[in-house]
Amino acid sequence: MSDTPHGLEEVRAAIARAAGDCGRDPASVTLVAVSKTVPAEGIRPVIAAGQRVFGENRVQEAAAKWPALRGETPGLELHLLGPLQSNKAREAVELFDVIETVDRPKIAAALADAIRATGRTPRLYVQVNTGAEPQKAGVPPGEADAFVKECREVHGLTIAGLMCIPPVEDQASPHFALLAKIAARNGIKVLSMGMSRDFPLAIQLGATHVRVGTAIFGARAALV
Repeated sequence: MSDTPHGLEEVRAAIARAAGDCGRDPASVTLVAVSKTVPAEGIRPVIAAGQRVFGENRVQEAAAKWPALRGETPGLELHLLGPLQSNKAREAVELFDVIETVDRPKIAAALADAIRATGRTPRLYVQVNTGAEPQKAGVPPGEADAFVKECREVHGLTIAGLMCIPPVEDQASPHFALLAKIAARNGIKVLSMGMSRDFPLAIQLGATHVRVGTAIFGARAALV
């Protein structure tokens, strides 16, 4: 048995296999360990095992955990994976290195203001609602090109990537393929797609970042 905690080594091995199966360098895939709802004491062993990139869903929860963890271990990278409220934009810009859920003009404007005010420039991804699910955040696929253009030309934002969360009941591959096509049209290289249940497939379809929570930290409430 590996000493690496909570399946982290198994996830790393699965990433390497999936990348190798499609002729990709495993180093081209970044593992984002989704640590939402996990207390700091549950995160520290994963940090000790060498994981450096983490994802959280809520600004408030991340603000309570990550300043201390970052003080203990330099070089950690933190991604915001949950919906962002405009009144939390400045706090998010100050706390996160990557914001993956840019999905409407109000948020784009708030982030632009926060970036100017703080001088911090987190990498920004547009979230695309590939399944057009009314209960889910994200730009509809048919509006994604125009929204990326608006972010760039109206708000002066650099859009580094796209992110999606396919509907649970759907085959994921068409959603991943759709996100890749939107990215290609817009000159975007970063694709954040794939979670615990489907990240090997996402890697085969071009994911540069996979967001894995359950397979690393185990079952918990409101998992990614």
